[in-house]
Amino acid sequence: MAVVSMLAAACSGGGGTSSAAGGTGGEITVRGCTPQNPLVPANTTETCGHYVLTTLSSQLVHYNVDTAAPEMDLAQSIETTDNQTFTVKLKQDRTFHDGTPVKAHNFVDAWNYDAYAPNGLNGSSFFEPIQGFDDLQCPTTDTKCATQKPAADKMSGLAVVDDYTFTIKTTEPVSNLALRLGYDAFAPLPDSFFKDPKAYEAKPIGAGPYKFVSQDASNIVVEKDPAYKGQWPGHTDKITYRIYQSTDAAYADVVANNLDATDEVPTGMLVNDQWKSDAADRNLTAKEGVIQVAAFSPVDEQLKNPTLRKAISMAINRPEITKQVFLGTRAPSDSWVAPTVDGYKAGACGDTCTYNPDQAKALYQQSGGYQGTLTLAVNGDGGHKPWADATCNSIKNTLGLDCQVIVTPDFKTLLDQMENRELKGMFRYGWQMDYPSIEDFLTPIYQTGASSNYFNYSSAEFDGLLKAGNTAKTSTEANAKWQEAEQVLVKDLPTVPLWSTTRPVIWSTNVTNVKVDPFGVIVYSAIQKK
Repeated sequence: MAVVSMLAAACSGGGGTSSAAGGTGGEITVRGCTPQNPLVPANTTETCGHYVLTTLSSQLVHYNVDTAAPEMDLAQSIETTDNQTFTVKLKQDRTFHDGTPVKAHNFVDAWNYDAYAPNGLNGSSFFEPIQGFDDLQCPTTDTKCATQKPAADKMSGLAVVDDYTFTIKTTEPVSNLALRLGYDAFAPLPDSFFKDPKAYEAKPIGAGPYKFVSQDASNIVVEKDPAYKGQWPGHTDKITYRIYQSTDAAYADVVANNLDATDEVPTGMLVNDQWKSDAADRNLTAKEGVIQVAAFSPVDEQLKNPTLRKAISMAINRPEITKQVFLGTRAPSDSWVAPTVDGYKAGACGDTCTYNPDQAKALYQQSGGYQGTLTLAVNGDGGHKPWADATCNSIKNTLGLDCQVIVTPDFKTLLDQMENRELKGMFRYGWQMDYPSIEDFLTPIYQTGASSNYFNYSSAEFDGLLKAGNTAKTSTEANAKWQEAEQVLVKDLPTVPLWSTTRPVIWSTNVTNVKVDPFGVIVYSAIQKK
């Protein structure tokens, strides 16, 4: 996903210190942030939009909020005998918020639209395994297909069998395809979308427990869909995602009971567990499938030297920063994969992620050094400046290299700059899993041309190992190949891991049943008014 806007598995969950029974009805307000794009599911690959889609949207598969295990949602069944041809049967009682039934063609039409390159959706690469995907891509390097259109506008691997059955055929076996189908990008789209996509962007129509009401610069509002027949209905009648530019302001509002929940606790409030005192009996800490990395700009010629990258990585004192800045709510990373995710391999990053001032200095000298000031860009609405300052200081003190933090107004701005390749130096990058697999921490981020590959990283060896994992016959064999792919990152270092995270959350005295799923997202539909 999902690029993480804030400091942020498959097996953690909610917990919490408050479990007083609540009811249904009423309204709640929760912290939100500005989505990068309109809420078209396959164009929402960041967390601000994802927070809203968790209530608006339903997919074939729903991830268990305690374990992340896939459970059938819109799908009645997903069957395959060879991991290459899949038959999907839909439940026949599910509807979109406009009252129209969710049928097989709503998936096939949506996925073809999502994958068609001229439409330019951020999540299009998630459909790459489907047979015929390449025919929907630009024939030339012109990424917007301005000079030549794709050979087709429909993938040959998708076929509607009847109203509630369709088949998926992939170019080659994909060992974890069914696991992926709970991600936002695979949501169906109603018929009205294809008649007027702009109208849909103004008022999205999903098949989730809540339907869209309104959106402006300050709020996104959803309300419970009374026609929802899925297994996970909402409790409160209305949810308002109140958009904050400051984690401190959201935090203060929750403490004062002016906001019902926030998933961001300012780092200053972690000192001496101040946040637990401020919100006694209404707080929790949850493990989450999230990792933070420092990325090297693909347009900074000096940073194309892997030896220099390794020197910088070894100059970052991760244990000290996680202890002093995050007070133990983060753990130094030794991998590009979150520790709670299936396939994580401890120590994958090796000595590259180990603070070693002497070796860092030696490598820095060997690399020829960095001329000028190294910058580290972070977004201002995520509470990142304290750790960014500490990271810059660690690099500066170890290497004698001047390092300065650049703060953008919000995550959307930072993400736009990353997409436009406008940033020099380094920039922060977070990844929240789309589905609980090591593969999700590799393919969408580092595969050649992947949607979230903001580093222009390209390695035939890495791509080949991803492919070998996809075609493996067992999950054990697949994980082994993906772990080999991770080792290619150790050599090339498009990014360096910083830390994995736990999610501190607080809520007001007005609500109960607050929990966090293994992805690190508050389960908004579960919150109840007291």
